[in-house]
Amino acid sequence: MKRYDYLIVGAGLSGCVFAHEMGKRGKICLVVEKREQIGGNVRTERVRGIQVHMHGAHIFHTSDGEIWEYIRSFAEFNRFINAPVARYRDEVYNLPFNMNTFSRLWHIATPDEAKAEIARQIAAEGIAEPKNLEEKALSLVGRDVYEKLIKGYTEKQWGRSATELPSFIIGRVPVRFVYDNNYFDDRYQGIPVGGYTAICEKMLREAEVRLHCDYLSHREELNALAEKVYYTGMLDEYFGYRFGTLEYRSLRFETEILERENYQGNAVVNYTEREVSYTRIIEHKHFEFGNQPCTVVTREYPQKWKKGAEPYYPINDERNNALYERYAALAAAEKNVLFGGRLGLYRYLDMDDAIAASLALVKKELSRQSKSRPQ
Repeated sequence: MKRYDYLIVGAGLSGCVFAHEMGKRGKICLVVEKREQIGGNVRTERVRGIQVHMHGAHIFHTSDGEIWEYIRSFAEFNRFINAPVARYRDEVYNLPFNMNTFSRLWHIATPDEAKAEIARQIAAEGIAEPKNLEEKALSLVGRDVYEKLIKGYTEKQWGRSATELPSFIIGRVPVRFVYDNNYFDDRYQGIPVGGYTAICEKMLREAEVRLHCDYLSHREELNALAEKVYYTGMLDEYFGYRFGTLEYRSLRFETEILERENYQGNAVVNYTEREVSYTRIIEHKHFEFGNQPCTVVTREYPQKWKKGAEPYYPINDERNNALYERYAALAAAEKNVLFGGRLGLYRYLDMDDAIAASLALVKKELSRQSKSRPQ
């Protein structure tokens, strides 16, 4: 007899939701995590009374009322609204690009004036068929917005010149002709009071958890323990990189405690000039409206990914998507193994998407089990 119904590889949000839902239904789950902590990339840690987002800013936002109620069953959420600002040299602009941005750029006041200026700049570029990301951006918003707020930031994120990046990367540029600094369009938004790690701890209460446990290094013995596996790690690594390596962009974080009450006045400030090596600074206390006498800030540096580095952003270009499809075919044929999460599906997932995908997988599994039972 197997000791567990499910072996869940990865204690990030996808794995935690799956473990919680299966545990509620009487399934015995073992969760293995190669890191020394649960939470995956949403992990938070309390530092000097401040909840620090250890892997970059995570603002929960969704338009799905059921997902909102689901996540709120694990924590109280505050009224945080994501309103980042962008700093270009000594100039500060609101994001996303809105009337506050345009007023600061061009000293105008009305939507019609902003639309006219953008149209004038687009026409001046004369780009009919954009051949790269730079030309695409210029054809959408003109030179001022591109040069100050898109070019340097994008080049740092991708590690390449904008003229070397394909145009499809920037399918659209969010431009809003209102004085509203809310970055997201979603109906529901906030930060869990007490951090995301506490949510993951509640989700895993019914499961056995083994930390600092590398599944792929002990695959045979771990598989022998459970009827089925839910794998949320890197898909190509699971198959030994048989067809080659899927590409990612990685990140490096530098976090420090400052003995001052307030460093930058906002939770997130983007640095859009290429000469500044980090893309943004996160001041964590502002996520929960903290009034501590100190503050904690994190600088975020984009990095080239290589094996062994942390994979953050899948590079879903034509080559990688084709490679993923070959691995996905192998995954579909794998017996008693389910694949999910950002790495298992090789696509970027917002937190609400990750929850929805795991809930859908649970529903599918339970339906399969119901059909397989003798009548």
